Amino acid sequence: MSLKLRYLGALLALLTLMSGCGDSTPTRAKEVIKKETHSSITSAAIAIPDNYGAQVAEDILNSGGNAVDAAVATGFALAVTFIDAGNIGGGGFMAVKMDNDIAFLDYREKAPLTAHKDMYLDEQGNVIDSITLIGGQAAGVPGTVAGFWEAHKRFGKLPWEDVVQPAIDLAANGFIPAPILVDSIHSMQQRFDGKTNFNDYFNHINSSKVFKQPELAKTLARIAEFGADDFYRGKTATLIVEEMKRSNGLISAEDLDQYSPVWREPVRANWRDYEVVSAPPPSSGGFAIVQLLKMKDYLAEHFANVEHNSAQYIHLIAEMEKRVFADRAEYLGDPDFFDVDINALIDDNYVSKRAAEVNPNAISSLKSINPGLESPNTTHYSIVDQWGNAVSNTYTINWDYGSGVVVGGAGFLLNNEMDDFSAKPGVPNIFGVVGNVANEIQPGKRMLSSMSPTLLLKNGEVEMVLGTPGGSTIFTTVFQVIINILDFNMSPLEAVGATRFHHQLVPADLITYSGFSIDRPLSDQVIEDLAKKGYRAEPHSFEYGDVQIIVKDGKSWVAASDPRDRGQSRVFEPTPKTRDQ
Repeated sequence: MSLKLRYLGALLALLTLMSGCGDSTPTRAKEVIKKETHSSITSAAIAIPDNYGAQVAEDILNSGGNAVDAAVATGFALAVTFIDAGNIGGGGFMAVKMDNDIAFLDYREKAPLTAHKDMYLDEQGNVIDSITLIGGQAAGVPGTVAGFWEAHKRFGKLPWEDVVQPAIDLAANGFIPAPILVDSIHSMQQRFDGKTNFNDYFNHINSSKVFKQPELAKTLARIAEFGADDFYRGKTATLIVEEMKRSNGLISAEDLDQYSPVWREPVRANWRDYEVVSAPPPSSGGFAIVQLLKMKDYLAEHFANVEHNSAQYIHLIAEMEKRVFADRAEYLGDPDFFDVDINALIDDNYVSKRAAEVNPNAISSLKSINPGLESPNTTHYSIVDQWGNAVSNTYTINWDYGSGVVVGGAGFLLNNEMDDFSAKPGVPNIFGVVGNVANEIQPGKRMLSSMSPTLLLKNGEVEMVLGTPGGSTIFTTVFQVIINILDFNMSPLEAVGATRFHHQLVPADLITYSGFSIDRPLSDQVIEDLAKKGYRAEPHSFEYGDVQIIVKDGKSWVAASDPRDRGQSRVFEPTPKTRDQ
């Protein structure tokens, strides 16, 4: 039976299922572990933010595809079913371990060639309201299709058209949207009304009816036939340029033709018994995770006997995070435009010096926190195949539904990633994060990101694969999940479901937390204790994070999806014929 037919059968079965992860998914994973008797790991594991994407990933692995095949197929499928963040109109990062290769692919969006550093300022030099968020001018040149094409070209096993076909089927035949997705789309109608064509495409979506996207199906079919060339130089490219003219956007045929992803050296650092592999610039995530992990160990005496998520624990982490965000604002940007010395930022001597600046008893004043050297919406998924190869992929259109602009005739949303630049030095973006000259707008430049697809290796083998959406909260979330598992002995599900908190330098006294939607907020006592230290503890403006994680456990894997959203995680034994291909 062909992969397409097998997938259509699975799709029909899925139409009767409720979306979401619940507690049954990790239980299923643990049951597989108990039954595992092999001398080496032959099972595969996936943690995907959507049940349709999870089925696609499993089908690809069962068909003999590897982790990259599954990652590419999943990414295209999520462009159909995970409308709020899955995309072909955005960009992202992919960390890969394939056999003995460790690779990192940057397919982040770029500023159009006609962009300039003052493009969003009015005559008085102030940032024009919402211009970086809604409408055609908010969109950067998309990188997702080029990135998936490049990853598959280097590492894929299955034919390209086979990994795109499941997404075509989902778009053409339709799917039952999750209620959380439908509610989210309807909540955006006023935001985009009269400003973009968003409502024309999505206002009729209903969780009790099959939702079809015929224009997107045709776009995906062209991509399956012609590869990335269609998106950047073919009919889809023409449709993008035409939409830019209608929406007052900047992306031109030349922008699309010149776009290319980049293989970069990942951030790699030894920490305890692990090697941390994470995102390099233009992401700030990798350096931040390494700084936080190392800094915590340098402050071990202050963490001794401190309870998880107590006021003192939160204070110490906040003090660390202040310094990370100060470095982020000053030093991080596109390395093709700005010299970023990552090795200096994660050097043990430098991190220990930063740790020594932490005030264990009180909030450090902003004046005392300077860069230390001399001189939100996204989606993530994690996949491990039956050969032990792994992909950690995070991609984004930035805020929920990006710019709200759908490419007419092509059926996909464009990003609003231009907001991730520093529209004006010192002025916060939508995530409240400030930046300086390193991240100012320049033609063809990639905007700074916090996306942090991460691998933890031990003796060269994968031990943990994780990542999350969440804007500026991404790397603080990844850090806390790792620590929850390794220092507090939580299971993966407990680690991703626990309340997490965030501090990003400005305002100096604000701690925000995530967990209120799953009845796990900070306790009244902890909030009171933080107030005594001078902090304001408030629910974050959105329930941030949707962690997808896979962790080695003996001879198999445990996979977990964040209970805050509709993800699905699975550990399964691929069919014998596919293990040996």
